[in-house]
Amino acid sequence: MNRRGFLKTTAIAGAGAVIAPSFIEEALAFEGPLVSMAKGTPPARITRAAVDALGGMSAFVRKGDVVVVKPNIGWDRNPAQAADTNPEVVTEVIRMCLDAGARKVKVFDRTCNDARRCYENSGIGPAVEGIKDPRVELSFVDERKYKMVDIPAGKLIRRWPIYEEALNADKFINVPVAKHHSAALLTMGMKNVMGVIGSNRAVLHREINDALPDLNRVIKTSLAIIDATRILVANGPQGGSLKDVRQTKTVIASADVVAADTVAATLFGKTPSEVRYLKLAQDAGLGVADINRIRLKKVSV
Repeated sequence: MNRRGFLKTTAIAGAGAVIAPSFIEEALAFEGPLVSMAKGTPPARITRAAVDALGGMSAFVRKGDVVVVKPNIGWDRNPAQAADTNPEVVTEVIRMCLDAGARKVKVFDRTCNDARRCYENSGIGPAVEGIKDPRVELSFVDERKYKMVDIPAGKLIRRWPIYEEALNADKFINVPVAKHHSAALLTMGMKNVMGVIGSNRAVLHREINDALPDLNRVIKTSLAIIDATRILVANGPQGGSLKDVRQTKTVIASADVVAADTVAATLFGKTPSEVRYLKLAQDAGLGVADINRIRLKKVSV
């Protein structure tokens, strides 16, 4: 079996099953972005393991940094329904940022349902507040804080309002949940940046594959940490039925959001040719969507 087939087969069949050390060495021998895939329990532990496999949070967050941790809090759903990022993943990312010396960690999302209900019922609001550290700031989006940003190289979007706190942060840590999406096929890291844009997002869904690379030109992900502890395989992005949720007990991390999304897509049995915005992002020079060029490091916890 060639490397492409091996990666796809193990991802689909085992959703992160342990790979023999010899294969890990082979994968790391390739040039290209490093993507870690940690599998096990509990969610906080595999989140830390995925980041540690990249050198730890201190490789991304410096002492005194203002960091935005951007989960998906878009839907009034409970954690078991897999429409929002797992709160245990979110809080572990925050703790790692604090341990690395972050001066401030800001957490927010522009929700689709009522913001207060989304923050509460997703479990993310209570979990973040439970950290009880003055450096952590959980907030609702303030409509006055959008700034019109030019996107000169944009193919579809040439200007769009972007949330200033995302633009001004020293580091933007992208913490999506991996799930099915009715328009984009899958929503992961690249799609998660739509939670920091203003105006009418619905119009972008008409040409979402072209819109996402443009948005990711200006919203730069410092580190993508994809929650695939449980994935929504149908009826996304809102979901609702537990029958559509698959337990995969996996967290994927990379400094290359396109590569992270590409690896996460294999959990759904999808390739970049099927998730069109990934191929377009690679063509735009935003990251790597070719699984053969990605250095994949798997960790079992």
